[in-house]
Amino acid sequence: MPVTGGKRLNNRPKPVTLADIAREAGVSTGTVSRALSDGSLVNQATRERIRIIAEAHNYAPNLFARNLRTRKAGAIAVVIPLGHEREQHLSDPFFAMMLGYLADELAKRGDDLLLSRVIPSNSNWLGRYINSGRIDGIIVIGQSNQSDALDKASDHYMPLVVWGARRPHQRYCTVGSDNRLGGLLATVHLFEHGCKSLAFIGDPTPPEIEQRLEGCRAGCIAVGMSADVQVIPAHLTADLAYAAVMEFLAKGNIPDGFVAASDVIAMAALRAFGEYGIAVPGRVKITGYDDLGFASHTSPPLTSVQQDLEQSAAHLVDLVYRRAAGEATESVVLAPKLVARESTGVPE
Repeated sequence: MPVTGGKRLNNRPKPVTLADIAREAGVSTGTVSRALSDGSLVNQATRERIRIIAEAHNYAPNLFARNLRTRKAGAIAVVIPLGHEREQHLSDPFFAMMLGYLADELAKRGDDLLLSRVIPSNSNWLGRYINSGRIDGIIVIGQSNQSDALDKASDHYMPLVVWGARRPHQRYCTVGSDNRLGGLLATVHLFEHGCKSLAFIGDPTPPEIEQRLEGCRAGCIAVGMSADVQVIPAHLTADLAYAAVMEFLAKGNIPDGFVAASDVIAMAALRAFGEYGIAVPGRVKITGYDDLGFASHTSPPLTSVQQDLEQSAAHLVDLVYRRAAGEATESVVLAPKLVARESTGVPE
């Protein structure tokens, strides 16, 4: 069941105000406001001094409150940070499906979606969205390796919600599936269908995939097998994943079960198995993760751990507006389920 909450904020750092910035810079609050909103009205030296002071204090103007006094911006920014997977594109099937559901949810509220793909260059990459005045909140799709930047932004900007894994001690709000459970379900299923040894295909740098690997190891222990799983550090793009699996297969000593960290990786692995003449599910069995639309159309159809992306998108949109209104929401963790198909020997 989702875990949610509705209590008001407390014990958060006291935000730095416009007056605090003005006092330190030795200028008026009006000058600070103009420098941070329309730099052309303030000379460059003063503008730069104010910007440095504001960034040092992680200052984020309360643009949402200002808009409420006039009118809402009527848009939510959806930001995809690619801190570790710089080759990924918005055409990635997972992004395409999630963005479609988010656009539908926002349309129900009469609001727009402003999409941006970001390769972070510093810890303040969210600042330009927060300070833009064009949005009512931010939904971040995937944490990548940007947990510190997300913590920093959430300390001063409430309407921020992240799709991804829930981690201990994080300060930002997340919506995501139970990745450990998903990895465990896939692993136990493979052993139940005759596998004797496993490899995990995926780069555990992002927390979601790290947790799926943890679940895979836990699944091994649950069925009385060794948790010493081989890890093929494949990236999330099809071509790079294919190359990683091909390199692994060339070494020989191939296990009979594979847990892939995503459907895209599993699809790339199926291609590599085909080129090596390795029959699926005869010689090896494989599971994917996400249960995207193409999973039932691969050859053979792919067993996959299903995340309910439609429900997840509804939670993301609901939470970003509740937080914009000042509500201290808790993170939401949804239970995944395994959809069995022919890649693990289950006839459809």
